[in-house]
Amino acid sequence: MTRLISAFIIASFLIVSAGPLAAEEKKPEGSIEDGTGFSMFGTESIKGFDESKVEKDPICDRTKRPKILKVEPDEAKPGTKVVIKGENFGTKECFHGVAFSAAGATKVPYKFINDTTIEATVPDTKAGMTFIDIVAGGGNARSKGFLVQSK
Repeated sequence: MTRLISAFIIASFLIVSAGPLAAEEKKPEGSIEDGTGFSMFGTESIKGFDESKVEKDPICDRTKRPKILKVEPDEAKPGTKVVIKGENFGTKECFHGVAFSAAGATKVPYKFINDTTIEATVPDTKAGMTFIDIVAGGGNARSKGFLVQSK
C-alpha cells in the first residue's frame, strides 16, 4: 500500500512539474483561431473600409424613443387601412415595421408617411382586442387596445 501511495505522489509530481500541455498553451494576443468570428457563420469579413458604403448608410437616432399617440380609426375589419399617429418614428430608412399582437408573426403591410404618421393594413386575424406595435430606430412602441372587427 505504501508503494502505491508513493507511486501516486511521484506521478502527481511529474504531471504538475511538466507544465501545461501543448493544447492548453496560451496563444499570442491577436492570433487567429479557426472556427471563430465571421468564418463561424459562413460570412465573409468586411476586410477594410469602404467609404461609399458608409456614406449610404442611414443615421438613425437611437436616443428618441417612438410613441404611439392615436390610431384612427380605433377599430376596423381585416384589410382596412388605419393611420398610426405618434412621435419619433424616425426616417423611412430607420423604420422597421408594424405588428398586430393578435396576428403573431404575420407580415403587416405599411406605408411610412413621415416621422409622426404610418399607414398600416389590418392583417387577417380573428376578431377581438389587440395591440399595434411599431419598431423604429429608437426602439418600439405599443398602442392602446385596438379592436379588430369580424369580417
